[in-house]
Amino acid sequence: MSANDAAPAIENEDTPRGFAFALSAYLMWGFLPFYMKAVAHISPAEVIAHRILWSLPVAGAVLLYLRRTAELKVALKTPRMLKMAVITATLITINWGIYVWAIGAGRAIDAALGYYINPLLSVFLGAVLLKEKLNPAQLVAIGLAVLAVAVLTLEAGGLPWVALSLSLSWGFYAFFRKTLPVGPNQGFFLEVMILGLPALIYVLYLEITGQGHFFGGTSIDTALLVGSGVVTAVPLMVYANGAKLLRLSTIGIMQYIAPTMIFIIAVFAFKEPFGTAKMIAFPLIWAALLVYSWSMFRQSRSR
Repeated sequence: MSANDAAPAIENEDTPRGFAFALSAYLMWGFLPFYMKAVAHISPAEVIAHRILWSLPVAGAVLLYLRRTAELKVALKTPRMLKMAVITATLITINWGIYVWAIGAGRAIDAALGYYINPLLSVFLGAVLLKEKLNPAQLVAIGLAVLAVAVLTLEAGGLPWVALSLSLSWGFYAFFRKTLPVGPNQGFFLEVMILGLPALIYVLYLEITGQGHFFGGTSIDTALLVGSGVVTAVPLMVYANGAKLLRLSTIGIMQYIAPTMIFIIAVFAFKEPFGTAKMIAFPLIWAALLVYSWSMFRQSRSR
């Protein structure tokens, strides 16, 4: 990771600029369900392919503007880094695909649950894969989350696979992304560049066979598919530049903005059913996040 990408402007301090960047990113992610609902009549695979293709010029323009292409050149010449980027690119594609499908299928509440669970899953993965020691508050938080998943499993007769798949794919993406020694902007461009050729081949196949919506759909469809790259790349890159200007504890609290907005939109705008099991499970998750956040805040203050 370069010094420009890794070093915060003010070490271990929150900055107004960092807060503005992070808040903007989370608000954009929070409103994203409206955009995904607008393309719900298009197959998730086609939407994802266009998200990848139209993210490339956006991410590339940002790198050129910031003059941070040196690490990208090194990564392209390093087989190990390319292999790791293939793994992270695959995981982010899976995450995007499940999310797009969930919104279109009327499962936005499940998507919100997945992103609520995600920080707790990351703590669990750290304990299992990195042998990190959990404190009592973290154990309580994970226990509450497991109880919430159990309630939903009993009610549905099966695991809440949408929420768990979103959480697992993002959790493992974040885990492997840490091992990719390039800055966040360069890493994102590398991922979409790797995915670009398969995405282009798939889009061309759809258009040639008359199944595509870029040329075969309405002008609104075309604009939405092009815009999908902007709504994908911009919040990710804004967030990446905001996170390095904030303390980890601040980012940890702010990450609940997006799933909370998704939850509110799902219940009040999309009118998705919110049954008894969810009325029990969500308060359990919120309690778990409260315990986890309080523990993280106290640790940060003590350090």
